[in-house]
Amino acid sequence: MFLALKEMKYEKLRYALIIAMIVLVSYLIFILTSLAQGLARQNTDAIKSWNIQSVALNSDANTSMTQSVITRKQLANIKLNKKTAVVTQVPIVVRGTNKSKESAQFIGLNYTQFIMKNMKILNGKKPIKSNEVLVDSSLKQDGYQIGDKIKLNSGGNSFVISGFVKDAKLNIAPVVYGSINAAKVLKNAGPTFATSAVVSQKKEVKHLKNSDVTSYSLKRFITKLPGYSAQTTTFTFMIGFLMVISLVVVAVFLYILTMQKLENYAVLRAQGVPVGILVRATISQSILIVISGLLIGTGLTGLTAQFIPATVPMYFSIPLLGTVALGLIIVALLGVIVPIKIVTQVDPVTVIGG
Repeated sequence: MFLALKEMKYEKLRYALIIAMIVLVSYLIFILTSLAQGLARQNTDAIKSWNIQSVALNSDANTSMTQSVITRKQLANIKLNKKTAVVTQVPIVVRGTNKSKESAQFIGLNYTQFIMKNMKILNGKKPIKSNEVLVDSSLKQDGYQIGDKIKLNSGGNSFVISGFVKDAKLNIAPVVYGSINAAKVLKNAGPTFATSAVVSQKKEVKHLKNSDVTSYSLKRFITKLPGYSAQTTTFTFMIGFLMVISLVVVAVFLYILTMQKLENYAVLRAQGVPVGILVRATISQSILIVISGLLIGTGLTGLTAQFIPATVPMYFSIPLLGTVALGLIIVALLGVIVPIKIVTQVDPVTVIGG
């Protein structure tokens, strides 16, 4: 550690440039990770807030709640209890007086079932009447307030905002919670229609095998959401490639530095300095460079979080970013393998004599 600090202090500019590279790479990885988390949450926030484990849909719905139609006859074959709830999803456009139109997802619920009962309200109150709705808090930014009358799609019926719910997003759109009957009207459903889905807090929605209904785990249902898998896979590959790039950056810079210091290492070896000390100095130097870059990158990420507009879908998860930072440190240790091999093979006679 002493040799590493001494050298870094002597060669300030050289090591400052290397640290700057680590800062940029770590900052970019942190921002992309937060963006991936934010987009993923906006796809699933509403669903995860229900605290469910399974979803039952029409077998021909291709695991899509908007395409699923469960009839009254099919619903009668599903075992409903206190841990199950009916859910109807309808894509809508929210229209308010002198306010911008907003694309949203209407979620029709039975007010007596567990989803509405367990709903955490940010402001206002839960809907009681069929013309009252709860809306995602993001609509506040467009001027919507409690008590405002809104219209959904091109229908003539007005709905009153009774309250706001935090982080109620589905398919990257704000959610409007209302009654199951209102959802049926918005969906233009026929008299045989009962609901889009039945969700359960248990691992499986119990139903008759010949009921044309299939129960899916929450994980499988989420992975089938439109664009979710492609989105998460893309960001995962981007972050993975950046990790590889950071490995190459650390390895190349340390290799170049090691080659430039071969004569110094040779002199130290000739003076009887054990190779273990030189190896530990190289490893310490690598860790110091990466940790310094990570600390500055973390500071820049925290600063960015303060100024990011609310409209940008970013979520800064400290545990996840901590895991990414640990991954970068491990990558740095991998990058130091080649320089260590060079240090251990230094021959004082060959280097100094040459």
